[in-house]
Amino acid sequence: MEADVRELLTEGLKDVYSAEKQALRCMQKILKSASAPALRDSIQLHIEQTRVQIERLEQAMKSLAIRPGRKVCDAMRGLAEEATNDIGKQDGKGPIMDLVIIAGMQRIEHYEIAAYGTDIVLAKALGEQDVADLLSLTLGEEKQTDLKLTQVTKEQILPAALGGGEAKTEAPSGRKKAASGRAKAA
Repeated sequence: MEADVRELLTEGLKDVYSAEKQALRCMQKILKSASAPALRDSIQLHIEQTRVQIERLEQAMKSLAIRPGRKVCDAMRGLAEEATNDIGKQDGKGPIMDLVIIAGMQRIEHYEIAAYGTDIVLAKALGEQDVADLLSLTLGEEKQTDLKLTQVTKEQILPAALGGGEAKTEAPSGRKKAASGRAKAA
């Protein structure tokens, strides 16, 4: 049974390796379409992080005597294709394009978060703590990227997309309120 778990980890690492390489190419393409400086900065930072994440995966696979091979992550291929297709349907740049970019990027981030979480659990179960530690570094970065994209969306992109008005947030009671703290008229 341990051999089966090790095979799952092997396939998981090959899959996420392919996913990261595809995500890197996708981010390099979509960076050109982003207009908000904070979004461009977030994408550029994550491109740099992804290069390091790929190196970590190579290190983890080397320690387990795994070769990446030619495995293609079909899920990431679909997510990257959907993101670039959605961007291609938009005219020009601006806040709506930025929202489309963020939606695609967050779908990609969520896939990566799930993949790393699973691989970490498998590595720990097999006593491969060094591998789990490498993957945990990347998982933390993926989660931070997702949070940063949400923050940029709420604080900058949505207000601009809504015509320069105030972004709407959920009040603790679940009612909508203006970002400035003024309650909406009942």
